[in-house]
Amino acid sequence: MQRFVHYYRQFLTGVIVILMAQNQANAFGSLPDFTDLVEDNAQAVVNISTVQRDNRRGYFSYDLPPDMPDIFRHFFGAPNPPGGQQSPQERASLGSGFIISKDGYILTNFHVVDQADEIFVRLSDMREFKAELIGGDKKSDLALLKVKAKNLPTVKIGQSDKLKVGEWVVAIGSPFGFDHSVTAGIVSAKGRALPNETYVPFIQTDVAINPGNSGGPLFNLKGEVVGINSQIYTRSGGFMGLSFAIPIDVAMEAVEQLKTEGHVVRGWLGVVIQEVDKNIAEAFNLDRAAGALVAQVEKGPAYDAGVEAGDIIVEFNGKPIQRSADLPQSVGRLKPGTKADMVVVRNGKRKTLDVTVGARPSDGDVIASRPGQEKKLDNRLGIRVAALTDRQRKSLRVEAGVLVEAVTNGPGARAGLQRGDVIVMINGQAIETVDDFDSIVSMLPKSKQIYMHVSRGGMRLFTTFSLQD
Repeated sequence: MQRFVHYYRQFLTGVIVILMAQNQANAFGSLPDFTDLVEDNAQAVVNISTVQRDNRRGYFSYDLPPDMPDIFRHFFGAPNPPGGQQSPQERASLGSGFIISKDGYILTNFHVVDQADEIFVRLSDMREFKAELIGGDKKSDLALLKVKAKNLPTVKIGQSDKLKVGEWVVAIGSPFGFDHSVTAGIVSAKGRALPNETYVPFIQTDVAINPGNSGGPLFNLKGEVVGINSQIYTRSGGFMGLSFAIPIDVAMEAVEQLKTEGHVVRGWLGVVIQEVDKNIAEAFNLDRAAGALVAQVEKGPAYDAGVEAGDIIVEFNGKPIQRSADLPQSVGRLKPGTKADMVVVRNGKRKTLDVTVGARPSDGDVIASRPGQEKKLDNRLGIRVAALTDRQRKSLRVEAGVLVEAVTNGPGARAGLQRGDVIVMINGQAIETVDDFDSIVSMLPKSKQIYMHVSRGGMRLFTTFSLQD
């Protein structure tokens, strides 16, 4: 009997091994075949190089110190030659692009051709053309080029909104100058907001992307372009598993404006916003941390619609605003003059406002703060405040408030207050004078998140703190 059990166990083990091997074979057999996709589209992918007649550009080198922390960065072309100097007349292979029309329109990244005196495009058949920069948009990192040619091969434009996380995608480009290199991976996430990138909800992938891929296309398995490879997250300048592409829907919305105007005009509300974190949600009595907190309202569309500082925008044009970064992306894609509805939470109640989107004006200068005269130390917050002079109110662009002159250890420091900040409101109560500040702070409850409205360099923001027992 024992011998029978022994042989039976061996038999079962063998069956399991065979089944596992079959499953593994089936798994490998189910991997996609990219050969047809590459054959159909590689001819429409181009290498882009530029000539610059002086040494203004400082990003020919992509190598970073090994101890530099993780950063987002664009990927550029060939590294500096020995000595770190780029010859003024030397052509640099900076990136990739792709042809979107038979008569020679080409999409790439703005940073690939920024400050270039001459731009050259090389096709897969080694034909080379001098390209004209039709238009560029630095904020979305898009550039539209044009070459004088006919019957060029083109890519198919897909819909990035239909992409799903986990879906296979393929990149074709010129990493390190190796033309038409193909890499593949999956969509890791959608709608990523990156530092200093306001208007692009990036597609995150694990496709191997390196310097020179910048501006090249990202394809779905149907052979349609769904993105433009733009940035990587890296320490060394090389691929580390995090790549980011501009959704093609965003890019194609800009193409027509780049063709006709040479630049992109975006929708604008005229609000300064910030993230709603757990502390702010508690201070504003919200059920959860979501939306965009309005820290400041400028004269513009939002002001005309009745938006107030302290409103939390939770929906815009029918779409929920989960994070503050969702708002500028949604507004920026609308043309000026477009009417939209906006849902805000004000004093715990939802309110719908009608707004007509405006055109974004040029950025104004930030005026530095100056110290005041009358001083007051409040030990509950650990800060010293002073009354504002008329000159300071004008230079700091505030009507009322108290100026922060010093910050020591305490709740004020934990809230992120800085010397030169102007405190205009605490816990919903406006501050006109130093006496107001004293009175309000003395009555604040303990062990509860409290919000504070601050003006810094002419810009408004909310911060939170708590007074410990």
